Amino acid sequence: MGTSSDVPALRRGLGILRALAERPGPVSAGAIARELGLPRSTTYHLLAELVAAGFVTHLPDDRRYGLGIAAFELGSAYLRHDPLERLAAPLLRKLVDRVEHNAHLGILHGGEALYLIKERPARPETLVTDVGVRLPAQLTASGRAMLAHLPAAHVRALFPSAAAFVRRTDRGPRTLAELRATLNAERRRGWAIEDGHVTPGFASVAHPVFDHGHRPLAAISVTFRHVCDAPAGACGQDWPGLAEAVGRTAAELTSRVGGA
Repeated sequence: MGTSSDVPALRRGLGILRALAERPGPVSAGAIARELGLPRSTTYHLLAELVAAGFVTHLPDDRRYGLGIAAFELGSAYLRHDPLERLAAPLLRKLVDRVEHNAHLGILHGGEALYLIKERPARPETLVTDVGVRLPAQLTASGRAMLAHLPAAHVRALFPSAAAFVRRTDRGPRTLAELRATLNAERRRGWAIEDGHVTPGFASVAHPVFDHGHRPLAAISVTFRHVCDAPAGACGQDWPGLAEAVGRTAAELTSRVGGA
């Protein structure tokens, strides 16, 4: 058991996490100290502890701090306790009946896309994606639909080096610069796509689901057979018809969870 003197420190640490969660991007320690009315020395000490525990990421080049991987994982754990899945399941069933392809609900779990729900059509196709499966977020349409709406510094924290860019086929971003270019293009288009990035012969379209602060809470995707023999990135498909159906479903789930 901790002592009573631990409680103020816990409250201050939680205050720092809440302050970081409310900001659109990383902030300086000085800004955190001013916002919470804390001494700078106390703020730096608490930030160091939170960084060590993985709840905060330090960006030394920018001299700023942002939420860390453990914070994403904690949020993901909450989402796995049913509320999001209960709201999403009937919507995904309607989407599958409409488009006759496999549909998924996924969330970010660190640098991976974690699938919470999978709905199949009457004639299902065998996919690598299933409930509980994790795949590299930068390769999946679901993962990139969410990554595209995170601050650039958060994306950099999730993919800090070349080792973070896991490969499954010869397609998909290989560097942070390539990933950022892809995310920018998909954010402008309004939806994310992948064509053979995860499994040859299959493609996906995905839209993000947002929380009340317009942060990416989850993503809804549709996966279907598509063979592209062109070089990586040269297929030229974006499937606007499917994207519209997926987008309507994502917008309805956003509304149901009180998102913006």
